[in-house]
Amino acid sequence: MIDMLRPVIDILRPVIDILRPVTRCSCALVLLAALDILGGCAVGPNYHPPTPADGADAPLISRTPTAETTAEPPDDWWRLYHDALLDRLLQEAFTANADLKVAEANLSAARAVLEAAKSGRYPQTKTESAGTYGRDPITEEILELGGHRPENTWIFDALLDVSYEVDLFGHVRRSIEASRADTAANAAVRDGIKVTLAAETARAYAQICALGEEVAVARHSLDVVSRESEITLQRHEAGAASQFDVVRAQGLVAQVRAGIPPLLGQRQAALFQLAALLGRTPAHTPTDADACVTPPRLDALIPIGDGATLLKRRPDVRQAEWRVAAATARIGVATADLYPRISLTGFYGGVTTQFDQLTTNNARAWGVGPSISWSFPNQSLPRARVAQAKAAAAAALAGFDGAVLQALKETEQSLATYGAELDRRQALADAQSSAQKAFDLAHDQFVAGSSTYLDLLTTEQSLVAADAAVAASDSALAQDQVAVFKALGGGWRGP
Repeated sequence: MIDMLRPVIDILRPVIDILRPVTRCSCALVLLAALDILGGCAVGPNYHPPTPADGADAPLISRTPTAETTAEPPDDWWRLYHDALLDRLLQEAFTANADLKVAEANLSAARAVLEAAKSGRYPQTKTESAGTYGRDPITEEILELGGHRPENTWIFDALLDVSYEVDLFGHVRRSIEASRADTAANAAVRDGIKVTLAAETARAYAQICALGEEVAVARHSLDVVSRESEITLQRHEAGAASQFDVVRAQGLVAQVRAGIPPLLGQRQAALFQLAALLGRTPAHTPTDADACVTPPRLDALIPIGDGATLLKRRPDVRQAEWRVAAATARIGVATADLYPRISLTGFYGGVTTQFDQLTTNNARAWGVGPSISWSFPNQSLPRARVAQAKAAAAAALAGFDGAVLQALKETEQSLATYGAELDRRQALADAQSSAQKAFDLAHDQFVAGSSTYLDLLTTEQSLVAADAAVAASDSALAQDQVAVFKALGGGWRGP
């Protein structure tokens, strides 16, 4: 074996002498000097995970102790609502959503690129067979040396070509590292789409239910003001109320009725949104969701974890980290181009002028030898590529820092918004209770003739507004809860 490699070693010795004063890859020099051409080292920086900004792993500061806990949130956070319909909708979304299918296809493509990069670790083979009629300069020269006149002839060949790149400086290894990191980044992109899909599906469902509640509240308010309008009309006919009171009562009825169509339109739009998330056409909106008129509610505290586990859960942070890994590996790929790329090549087969002799010893042809490719001494282009790769790595690192800050910001914002809405909902409930009591008192006094219609109208308007505000707050709370779970990065593992 050593005797077969000696010609290759002799060719490599000048390369060793050239590289000795300029290269810093000491392990390659040692291995070359030891004539181990299958060894080598990977040039360029080795990847080390970036360190998040100071304070990124601290406890979340916007936590509301009465509504949230520091326990780790589950991946299938939507099951905390104990809503079987929501569970089924999420299952369908993860199966049929078009955006998720695109992400899965992109991930498959990245895995194929990784397999292609791994193939560089093994010999590349190619088989060629041909039959050519005519004159070949080499054949004519051979004929002349044998005392024969040149003539037209058939030349048949069947050859197996083999080449193997000796990865002395890590070009292949760094390429595999970059492709592996790209695959992991694409997986994180897919996971991010899962997080968004889970949140948007739950958000659309909650909006449908909450708008159903708002429509029910609006219709109840319409019933109340319509009944009071009838009472006012009856009193007018009995001479106990003025025409002005009747007109004002009818105006309030029209005002409350006018608020219902926009709510119905928003609810229909939410149904279309849910259908699209489920991979359905508008003609096949989920009718079971249309029947929901109560927004999903949690019966336990929201588990939010802490900053350190948040960064591990968030797919966008993992994606940014893998982009740094890929960019770091590509510095090595570009740096390896500063050094020679050495390959061992060979061929085996047969070449003859007679087809029936193609597989005989007389037609046998073979050869083996080294091949060296090197951009030297003009290395402006490969050095420019190294600089480009380093700049891309710096950009990826800055992108990671930005992803960390974005994750922390979104989480704190969602928690702060949710906590504020909880306080607002409690205050609105108190206001609603007071408005209901005031309306009941005004109604009784108006019927008894001890108060004016203006007092009744005022309390009536206040009650309608309070009921609508509470229903709108319920809708906002459902949306804010979903926003919290999305910011926490839950749902990327799917149902």
